[in-house]
Amino acid sequence: MEEEKPWALISEVGGEFGYLEELADILRQHFQLICHRELLQNPGLHGPKIQALLMWKYCPAAEPALFRLLPSLKVVVSGGVGIDHLDVPFIRGLGVKVANTPGVVSDATADLAIGLLLASARKILEGHQIALDPKTTHIPQRLMGVEVTGSTLGIVGMGEIGYKIAQRSKGFEMKILYHNRTRRSVADEQAVGASYCERLDELLRRSDFVMIVVKLTSDTTGLIGHRELSLMKPTATLVNVSRGQVVDQDALVRALQLGSIRAAALDVTHPEPLPRDHPLLVLPNVLITPHIGISTHNTASRIVEKMVENAVAAVKGLPVPNEVKSQ
Repeated sequence: MEEEKPWALISEVGGEFGYLEELADILRQHFQLICHRELLQNPGLHGPKIQALLMWKYCPAAEPALFRLLPSLKVVVSGGVGIDHLDVPFIRGLGVKVANTPGVVSDATADLAIGLLLASARKILEGHQIALDPKTTHIPQRLMGVEVTGSTLGIVGMGEIGYKIAQRSKGFEMKILYHNRTRRSVADEQAVGASYCERLDELLRRSDFVMIVVKLTSDTTGLIGHRELSLMKPTATLVNVSRGQVVDQDALVRALQLGSIRAAALDVTHPEPLPRDHPLLVLPNVLITPHIGISTHNTASRIVEKMVENAVAAVKGLPVPNEVKSQ
């Protein structure tokens, strides 16, 4: 019965930050939904009923003012892996559980990472624009790219996504280096032909492509700055699919302008989107996508299904499969 389903707060259905209708249908199978706008219109009526906050594209924002309206809240579930937008200690201090959706995003993110690498190396976007230009009468020499097959890929952050990138890179016969807080098993390394670099500096010096796949933490904020970029080969490309704050963007702009590195391919920036006058948007050796690493229909459905699994468990007082207990 509809009235027996617990209530969940979402951003909206449709719109800029909302769930696609097909995703909202998955939620409706388990929850009665209240949109953020409806809550604010009548918080006294709706607030006490809500037991789950289901965040999509970081919305609704998990702010103290919102929690004050939700006295019955049991869980905050964020779609995706990153939790840098959540104050986990604060939320848990309210007696509210926190969960995310790891695992289901890895394949789509790894696919996009390789796509960015290929598109930058082979100038695919520039070639597309030239092919469409009505003024084009010949193929310009500037479309000469760099070889991917047999090149050296340095992966910074060899978690699940990083490892899946390594698996895909093996198909291009790439030499794979990686730097991680903890070294992976010998079996993992041998399966993808990866070599561990204890020091990040070594990876940066040796790689033709540097792939950033770390979580955003206090330790990784600004991980790639002027010093690190200066260690990279002038022919190297930086690919970032983690978070924009991991890379010092001012230092990146300067490195690209001076030719200290060849190019950058970014699915993440800070902020998102960048201000329309930001210098990264006009540099010819930069490729930017608007944080679409997990944006496939299949992955979005799996994320929402995982969100439901976590939220239903919390509402029922059961162990939450993907509970986050620390930042």
